Amino acid sequence: MKKDKILVIGACGQIGVELTLTLRKIYGDTNVVASDLREEHELLKGSGPYVSLDVMNKEMLHVLVIRHNITQIYLLAAILSATGEKNPLLAWHINMQSLLNVLDIAKEEGLDKVYWPSSIAVFGPNSPKETTPQHTVIEPTTIYGISKFAGERWCEYYNHRYGVDVRSLRYPGLISYKSAPGGGTTDYAIEIFHEAQEEKKYTCFLSEDTYLPMMYMPDAIRATIELMEAEQPKISVRSSYNLGAMSFSPKEIAAEIKKHIPDFTISYQSDYRQQIADGWPKSINDELARKDWGWKPDYDLPKMVTDMLKNL
Repeated sequence: MKKDKILVIGACGQIGVELTLTLRKIYGDTNVVASDLREEHELLKGSGPYVSLDVMNKEMLHVLVIRHNITQIYLLAAILSATGEKNPLLAWHINMQSLLNVLDIAKEEGLDKVYWPSSIAVFGPNSPKETTPQHTVIEPTTIYGISKFAGERWCEYYNHRYGVDVRSLRYPGLISYKSAPGGGTTDYAIEIFHEAQEEKKYTCFLSEDTYLPMMYMPDAIRATIELMEAEQPKISVRSSYNLGAMSFSPKEIAAEIKKHIPDFTISYQSDYRQQIADGWPKSINDELARKDWGWKPDYDLPKMVTDMLKNL
């Protein structure tokens, strides 16, 4: 077992639950402290230490880091795209201040590493839509995207100015069966599975030909840990790495589900999330992640659909 002591902030969220459980398998249950504002997630109970934490309270966070001899922080707490549009100032405040609190403590305490996720939401309507490159026009139009882009600049700043080893991935839409989605624009790709099994029908809030980059959660968790375990000289991007796996439309995922549930039907009723999705890439160029630290996804659309329906 490695001797790192890890703090996962936002451990009860969609990514946090599975990441915490995987980290505990690698580093040992007692070496991974899970924390969240919410009540402990059912899947985490009994698997290791849990602390109720408000990341916005910097003093409380600092005390926790010192008390538990924390060497690495994974900061996953955030207000996502669709939820953020309902309260932009709150989303900006939480997404920014939480990151600044963590970066500042990492600098003061000399932490080994910090992980903070960015998102394809940093791209906007003026970014190239197909195989969006790592370095391109970045003009986000959602408060979530704006806060993620600003966060990328802060990560790079703290690395260059203070030597904080902070690492980041621009996640595409994430699909999982273990924990509920958190209010994102790509959530339809999780809802559709639940509705297909329970109701045999689904009304999608995006139009049938809306292509978005997506990733199955096991790939996302593996990418996160591979990035964090890569040797420091291999990390050439200190803002956030593009990360890709698959791209599909609601029509395509529905057709794949129909192969397993023949009487499943889908209809379309676009809402405010359509405008958000229309500003995002259709596919991602992640050649730098592949070159720097060997990233390669395991799951394509058919393999993911089979696994989701088996596990739900």
